[in-house]
Amino acid sequence: MMAVLRVHHRRLLRPRPHHLSSSSSSSPWRRALPRATASSSRLFCSQHAASPPDAPSSPSIVADLLDYLNESWTQFHATAEAKRQLLDAGFTLLSENDDWDLQPGGRYFFTRNMSCLIAFAVGEKYRLGNGFNIIAAHTDSPCLKLKPRSASLKSGHQMVNVQTYGGGLWHTWFDRDLTLAGRVILKDADGSFNHKLVKVNRPLIRVPTLAIHLDRTVNSDGFKPNLENHLVPLLATKHEETTVNSGEKNSSSSTKVVHHPLLLQVLSDEIGCRADEIIGMELNVCDTQPSCLGGGNNEFIYSGRLDNLASCYCALRSLVDSSTMPEELSNEKAIRMIALFDNEEVGSNSMQGAGAPTIFHAMRRIVDSLMHQSMGEGALERAINSSFLVSADMAHAVHPNYPDKHEEHHRPELQKGLVIKHNANQRYATSAVTAFLFKEIARFHNLPVQEFVVRNDMGCGSTIGPILASGVGIRTVDCGIPQLSMHSVREMCGKEDVDTTYKHFKAFFEMFTDIDRKLNVDF
Repeated sequence: MMAVLRVHHRRLLRPRPHHLSSSSSSSPWRRALPRATASSSRLFCSQHAASPPDAPSSPSIVADLLDYLNESWTQFHATAEAKRQLLDAGFTLLSENDDWDLQPGGRYFFTRNMSCLIAFAVGEKYRLGNGFNIIAAHTDSPCLKLKPRSASLKSGHQMVNVQTYGGGLWHTWFDRDLTLAGRVILKDADGSFNHKLVKVNRPLIRVPTLAIHLDRTVNSDGFKPNLENHLVPLLATKHEETTVNSGEKNSSSSTKVVHHPLLLQVLSDEIGCRADEIIGMELNVCDTQPSCLGGGNNEFIYSGRLDNLASCYCALRSLVDSSTMPEELSNEKAIRMIALFDNEEVGSNSMQGAGAPTIFHAMRRIVDSLMHQSMGEGALERAINSSFLVSADMAHAVHPNYPDKHEEHHRPELQKGLVIKHNANQRYATSAVTAFLFKEIARFHNLPVQEFVVRNDMGCGSTIGPILASGVGIRTVDCGIPQLSMHSVREMCGKEDVDTTYKHFKAFFEMFTDIDRKLNVDF
């Protein structure tokens, strides 16, 4: 029997907002996770971690990324945590429903659906027609989501019906300690409704595999579960008094229960409400194993949702750190922006996805607000033409056991820097011009850069880059941190690549305006 995995979890010494507090301090699962002291600089997967190397010459954001990952079990929690950090940094929260009164030197943000966020800092030397320097990423990851009617019974077990979201490696979700997190809608005593986030911070459900004694050919024929019948998490064994849909035909009472009363009770205990106050929910199935460092030299990050929360955090942190002090915006002529979208994993076609006109509307409103009494012909169009977008989504590192899956001369490696993605058929929006500009920033700061092209005999994935490039008409480069096990319940990437990406993104905000001025294309 394997030893219990112990995790040293560094926690930031800050009060947690009530709406993000998702578990009770009395939970036995929380007590089972030992916490490191406030002075810890890393989170290790092993109790006996190797001695950390000498401190790097510049601060690392890896420990803070681990905190962000461990807070952000869902796209809602990722957005809420980004919101909290922006407020702590002094950004002003805007509402899409209100008038905006923006000023040069100001820092602002807004959220949509609590799963999409746009934040921006206006340069003090901004003039009408100047551009936007944008980093865009996505908050969602492949996962299992509860069906609208989740309660079912199978062979005396309470099961939770789920649907697959995105293109996950679903076999990796079997035999994991899983739980639920997301948001619920509550009905208050006065008849109003309240939106709250919830996170059940303990193992709650599990998808067991079939024993090899009952599936003798699984190793030779492959593990091929039916995603409707076999990918159903088990909640409990005790039967409930209320009838649920157990598969019987012509059962008039089979629709009486939508969700197991036990599940509703667990959620209400976490939230601190009555079970009957929960009138709606949107919940993801989540892996309970915390994000951590691992490997022989503790050089890797092991975590769920690296695709694409690692990019989200690097973008968030680079914007905050490049606009914290007033002098950091004093000479800026452009607007620095990040855009974190939902639903990339399923095509981005939603009001909170990159396919919606969210970023275009934001750019138009910003230009209109900053115009004040000045009248400028084509101010928005000129701004878009001067703008540049970095589409940040994780990249495929070469797999040491499957090197032939990569094109021979384009094999990105872990710990070798950010990857610029190219595709002649525009599955990525990178061009020679946008790649050059982005690499010029890296060259100036002596940062490593890699390049990726898919093999001609394999299909190529895509991301939000082409959607935004064509929808807005903005110059775009597609890039990403190299990783392994993409879309697994547990992914991995290199620790050094996270810090390199942060430096590259921060430098992009700080110097792109000056570099862009030196290159003429349409003249």
